[in-house]
Amino acid sequence: MMQVTDFQKIGVGLAGFGIAFLFLGILFFFDKGLLAIGNILFIAGLAFVIGLERTFRFFFQRHKVKATSFFIGGMFVVLLGWPVIGMVLEIYGFFLLFSGFFPVAINFLRRVPVIGTILYLPGIRSVADRLGESSSMDLA
Repeated sequence: MMQVTDFQKIGVGLAGFGIAFLFLGILFFFDKGLLAIGNILFIAGLAFVIGLERTFRFFFQRHKVKATSFFIGGMFVVLLGWPVIGMVLEIYGFFLLFSGFFPVAINFLRRVPVIGTILYLPGIRSVADRLGESSSMDLA
């Protein structure tokens, strides 16, 4: 069994608060202050969970340059005062960066009692199936 360090626990908390601030920022009509705090907390939480070096390696891989530039560029656009455009850029970059993790996350969520039942509803199932497909299998 893998041990969870105190830094990783702090990282999960920071990332959770980051997601909460991002949600509140969107909820309060794209408040740029809340969105900026959410971005900073999310990135700091990710760095605490997987480590600073692995975070840099993840974001600055050669094949993820486009995704990273959209994600970080979206953060800067939010800070410049255009939160709607910045969030669109960030969401696109987030989707490109983390699309490899979607199949794992969807398959995990299907095993969670209440969420799994929701993911098997007719309209949601087709979307979850498309997100849950592994794109790495198509490259072979």
